[in-house]
Amino acid sequence: MHSTDQPDLGAELLRLARNSIEHGLAHGEPLPIRFAGLPDALANPAATFTTLRLEGSLRGCVGNLEATRPLARDVAHTAFRAAFRDPRFDPVVDRELAAIRLEVSVLTPLEPLSVSDEADLLEKLEPGADGLVIGLDTRRATFLPKVWDQLPDPPSFLTALRKKCGLESDYWSEQLEFHRYRATTYAEST
Repeated sequence: MHSTDQPDLGAELLRLARNSIEHGLAHGEPLPIRFAGLPDALANPAATFTTLRLEGSLRGCVGNLEATRPLARDVAHTAFRAAFRDPRFDPVVDRELAAIRLEVSVLTPLEPLSVSDEADLLEKLEPGADGLVIGLDTRRATFLPKVWDQLPDPPSFLTALRKKCGLESDYWSEQLEFHRYRATTYAEST
């Protein structure tokens, strides 16, 4: 879901994310946040993901599932980590930055999903709207709601998420834990 209800907040979050990456290129750490002059909403705890795209392809995506710090600080950290600490990609370099487009997703709190079996889980999911977290023991993986754009079929979505979690594609156990959430996503224009 792309938000238009708080365009100023979205613009501010995208600005903070880009500034944090620029700061990271120069200083090797996330942008330090000074709350004076920032909208009050940026001081409230929130969980975020920052996604980087280069020429339409994923270039980094890192985030937090639970709100542990103020929104502005969380965005600065997830943007820095997406650019420089996503283990799937080499760190972003100066020459890429102008071409990279950012998306910042602000997550709702996780909602535990109690399900009896895979069919029950698939029935409870709302494609296009729900983000999903799967967990087993110490393993945990998530797909943001935006992933439904690439995997619109609920069984395919679940199969790919199990693989991301390091499980067999058809694995099922009563020990599996599921949580869902929603996200408001702000994206830079291309």
